[in-house]
Amino acid sequence: MGIDSMNISRTDLNLFVVFEAIYSQGGVTRAAETLHLTQPTISHALGRLRERVGDPLFVRHGQRLVPTPLAQKMIGPTREALKLFETTLGELDGFDPKTAEMHFAIGMRSLMENSFFLPLVMLLKSEAPKVTVSSSPMDRRRIDGDLSAGEINAAIDVFLPLSPDIRREHLISTPSVVVARRGHPLVNGEVSLEDYLSLDHIIVTSRSQGMGPEDVALSRDGDARRIVARVQQINTAMRAVAASDMVLTMAEVFAHRANVWFDNQIVPVPFEAPRVDAYLYWHSNADADPANKWLRNMVKTCVAETDWTGP
Repeated sequence: MGIDSMNISRTDLNLFVVFEAIYSQGGVTRAAETLHLTQPTISHALGRLRERVGDPLFVRHGQRLVPTPLAQKMIGPTREALKLFETTLGELDGFDPKTAEMHFAIGMRSLMENSFFLPLVMLLKSEAPKVTVSSSPMDRRRIDGDLSAGEINAAIDVFLPLSPDIRREHLISTPSVVVARRGHPLVNGEVSLEDYLSLDHIIVTSRSQGMGPEDVALSRDGDARRIVARVQQINTAMRAVAASDMVLTMAEVFAHRANVWFDNQIVPVPFEAPRVDAYLYWHSNADADPANKWLRNMVKTCVAETDWTGP
């Protein structure tokens, strides 16, 4: 019997909770740990669902259970349905941050984490003492699916062209600045375009090659800078700048937050560089979820109230 002919009234919906856990965790043991159930209970539930849909759903490959094509077809609608149930129950129960015991995962890349995460943690600690939060690694190619499935509850990033199901709200806009060490021979409160182009540059990026927005802006006037190093972490770049004559060009908000421990000088860019904007993202299926709405308000409050030039 195929899944399309299933009668929902004769199906235990808990089987789909187990199915999603096995799919996400890659095995019965980790699914049991996640759901706080015994392995025999998980195995029994999987057997019942296999019989119900007429498909093995998972086949063993080494230490992992690999989903069959039917399981891959089922996982998206299953996650959407489970998320809808969760949202509906949340609306019925309401959300009280003072007593709620929940965990939120927010997708961030390293630059965003360095600037936004600590102020958010401190705000949540004061507003919701039993709530926990994590900064989750974010793959921009998977952000739609991660938000839809509830793998992350929200995300903070630059403007991204995403599907209509993903909601966004503008958080902050900041100009670009140049970061250089104190006592730099060519940077002293300002830097000329001629000197800027003559310097060695370090950039923070996850890409091994390619231009940044500053390079695109420079190229419009036929100019180009010399990038000698690429790093993934902002603290690495700040340390390199403090110990050399390399300079770093980045968003002012991120620069001030990252410079707390380094005392580098931060000066205006000597050309018309693009502003950097940060956005808050969430899935449309969480629009009405009281917990998610509260989380989004906390992020916006955090951004509005934080002194971005201090620790």
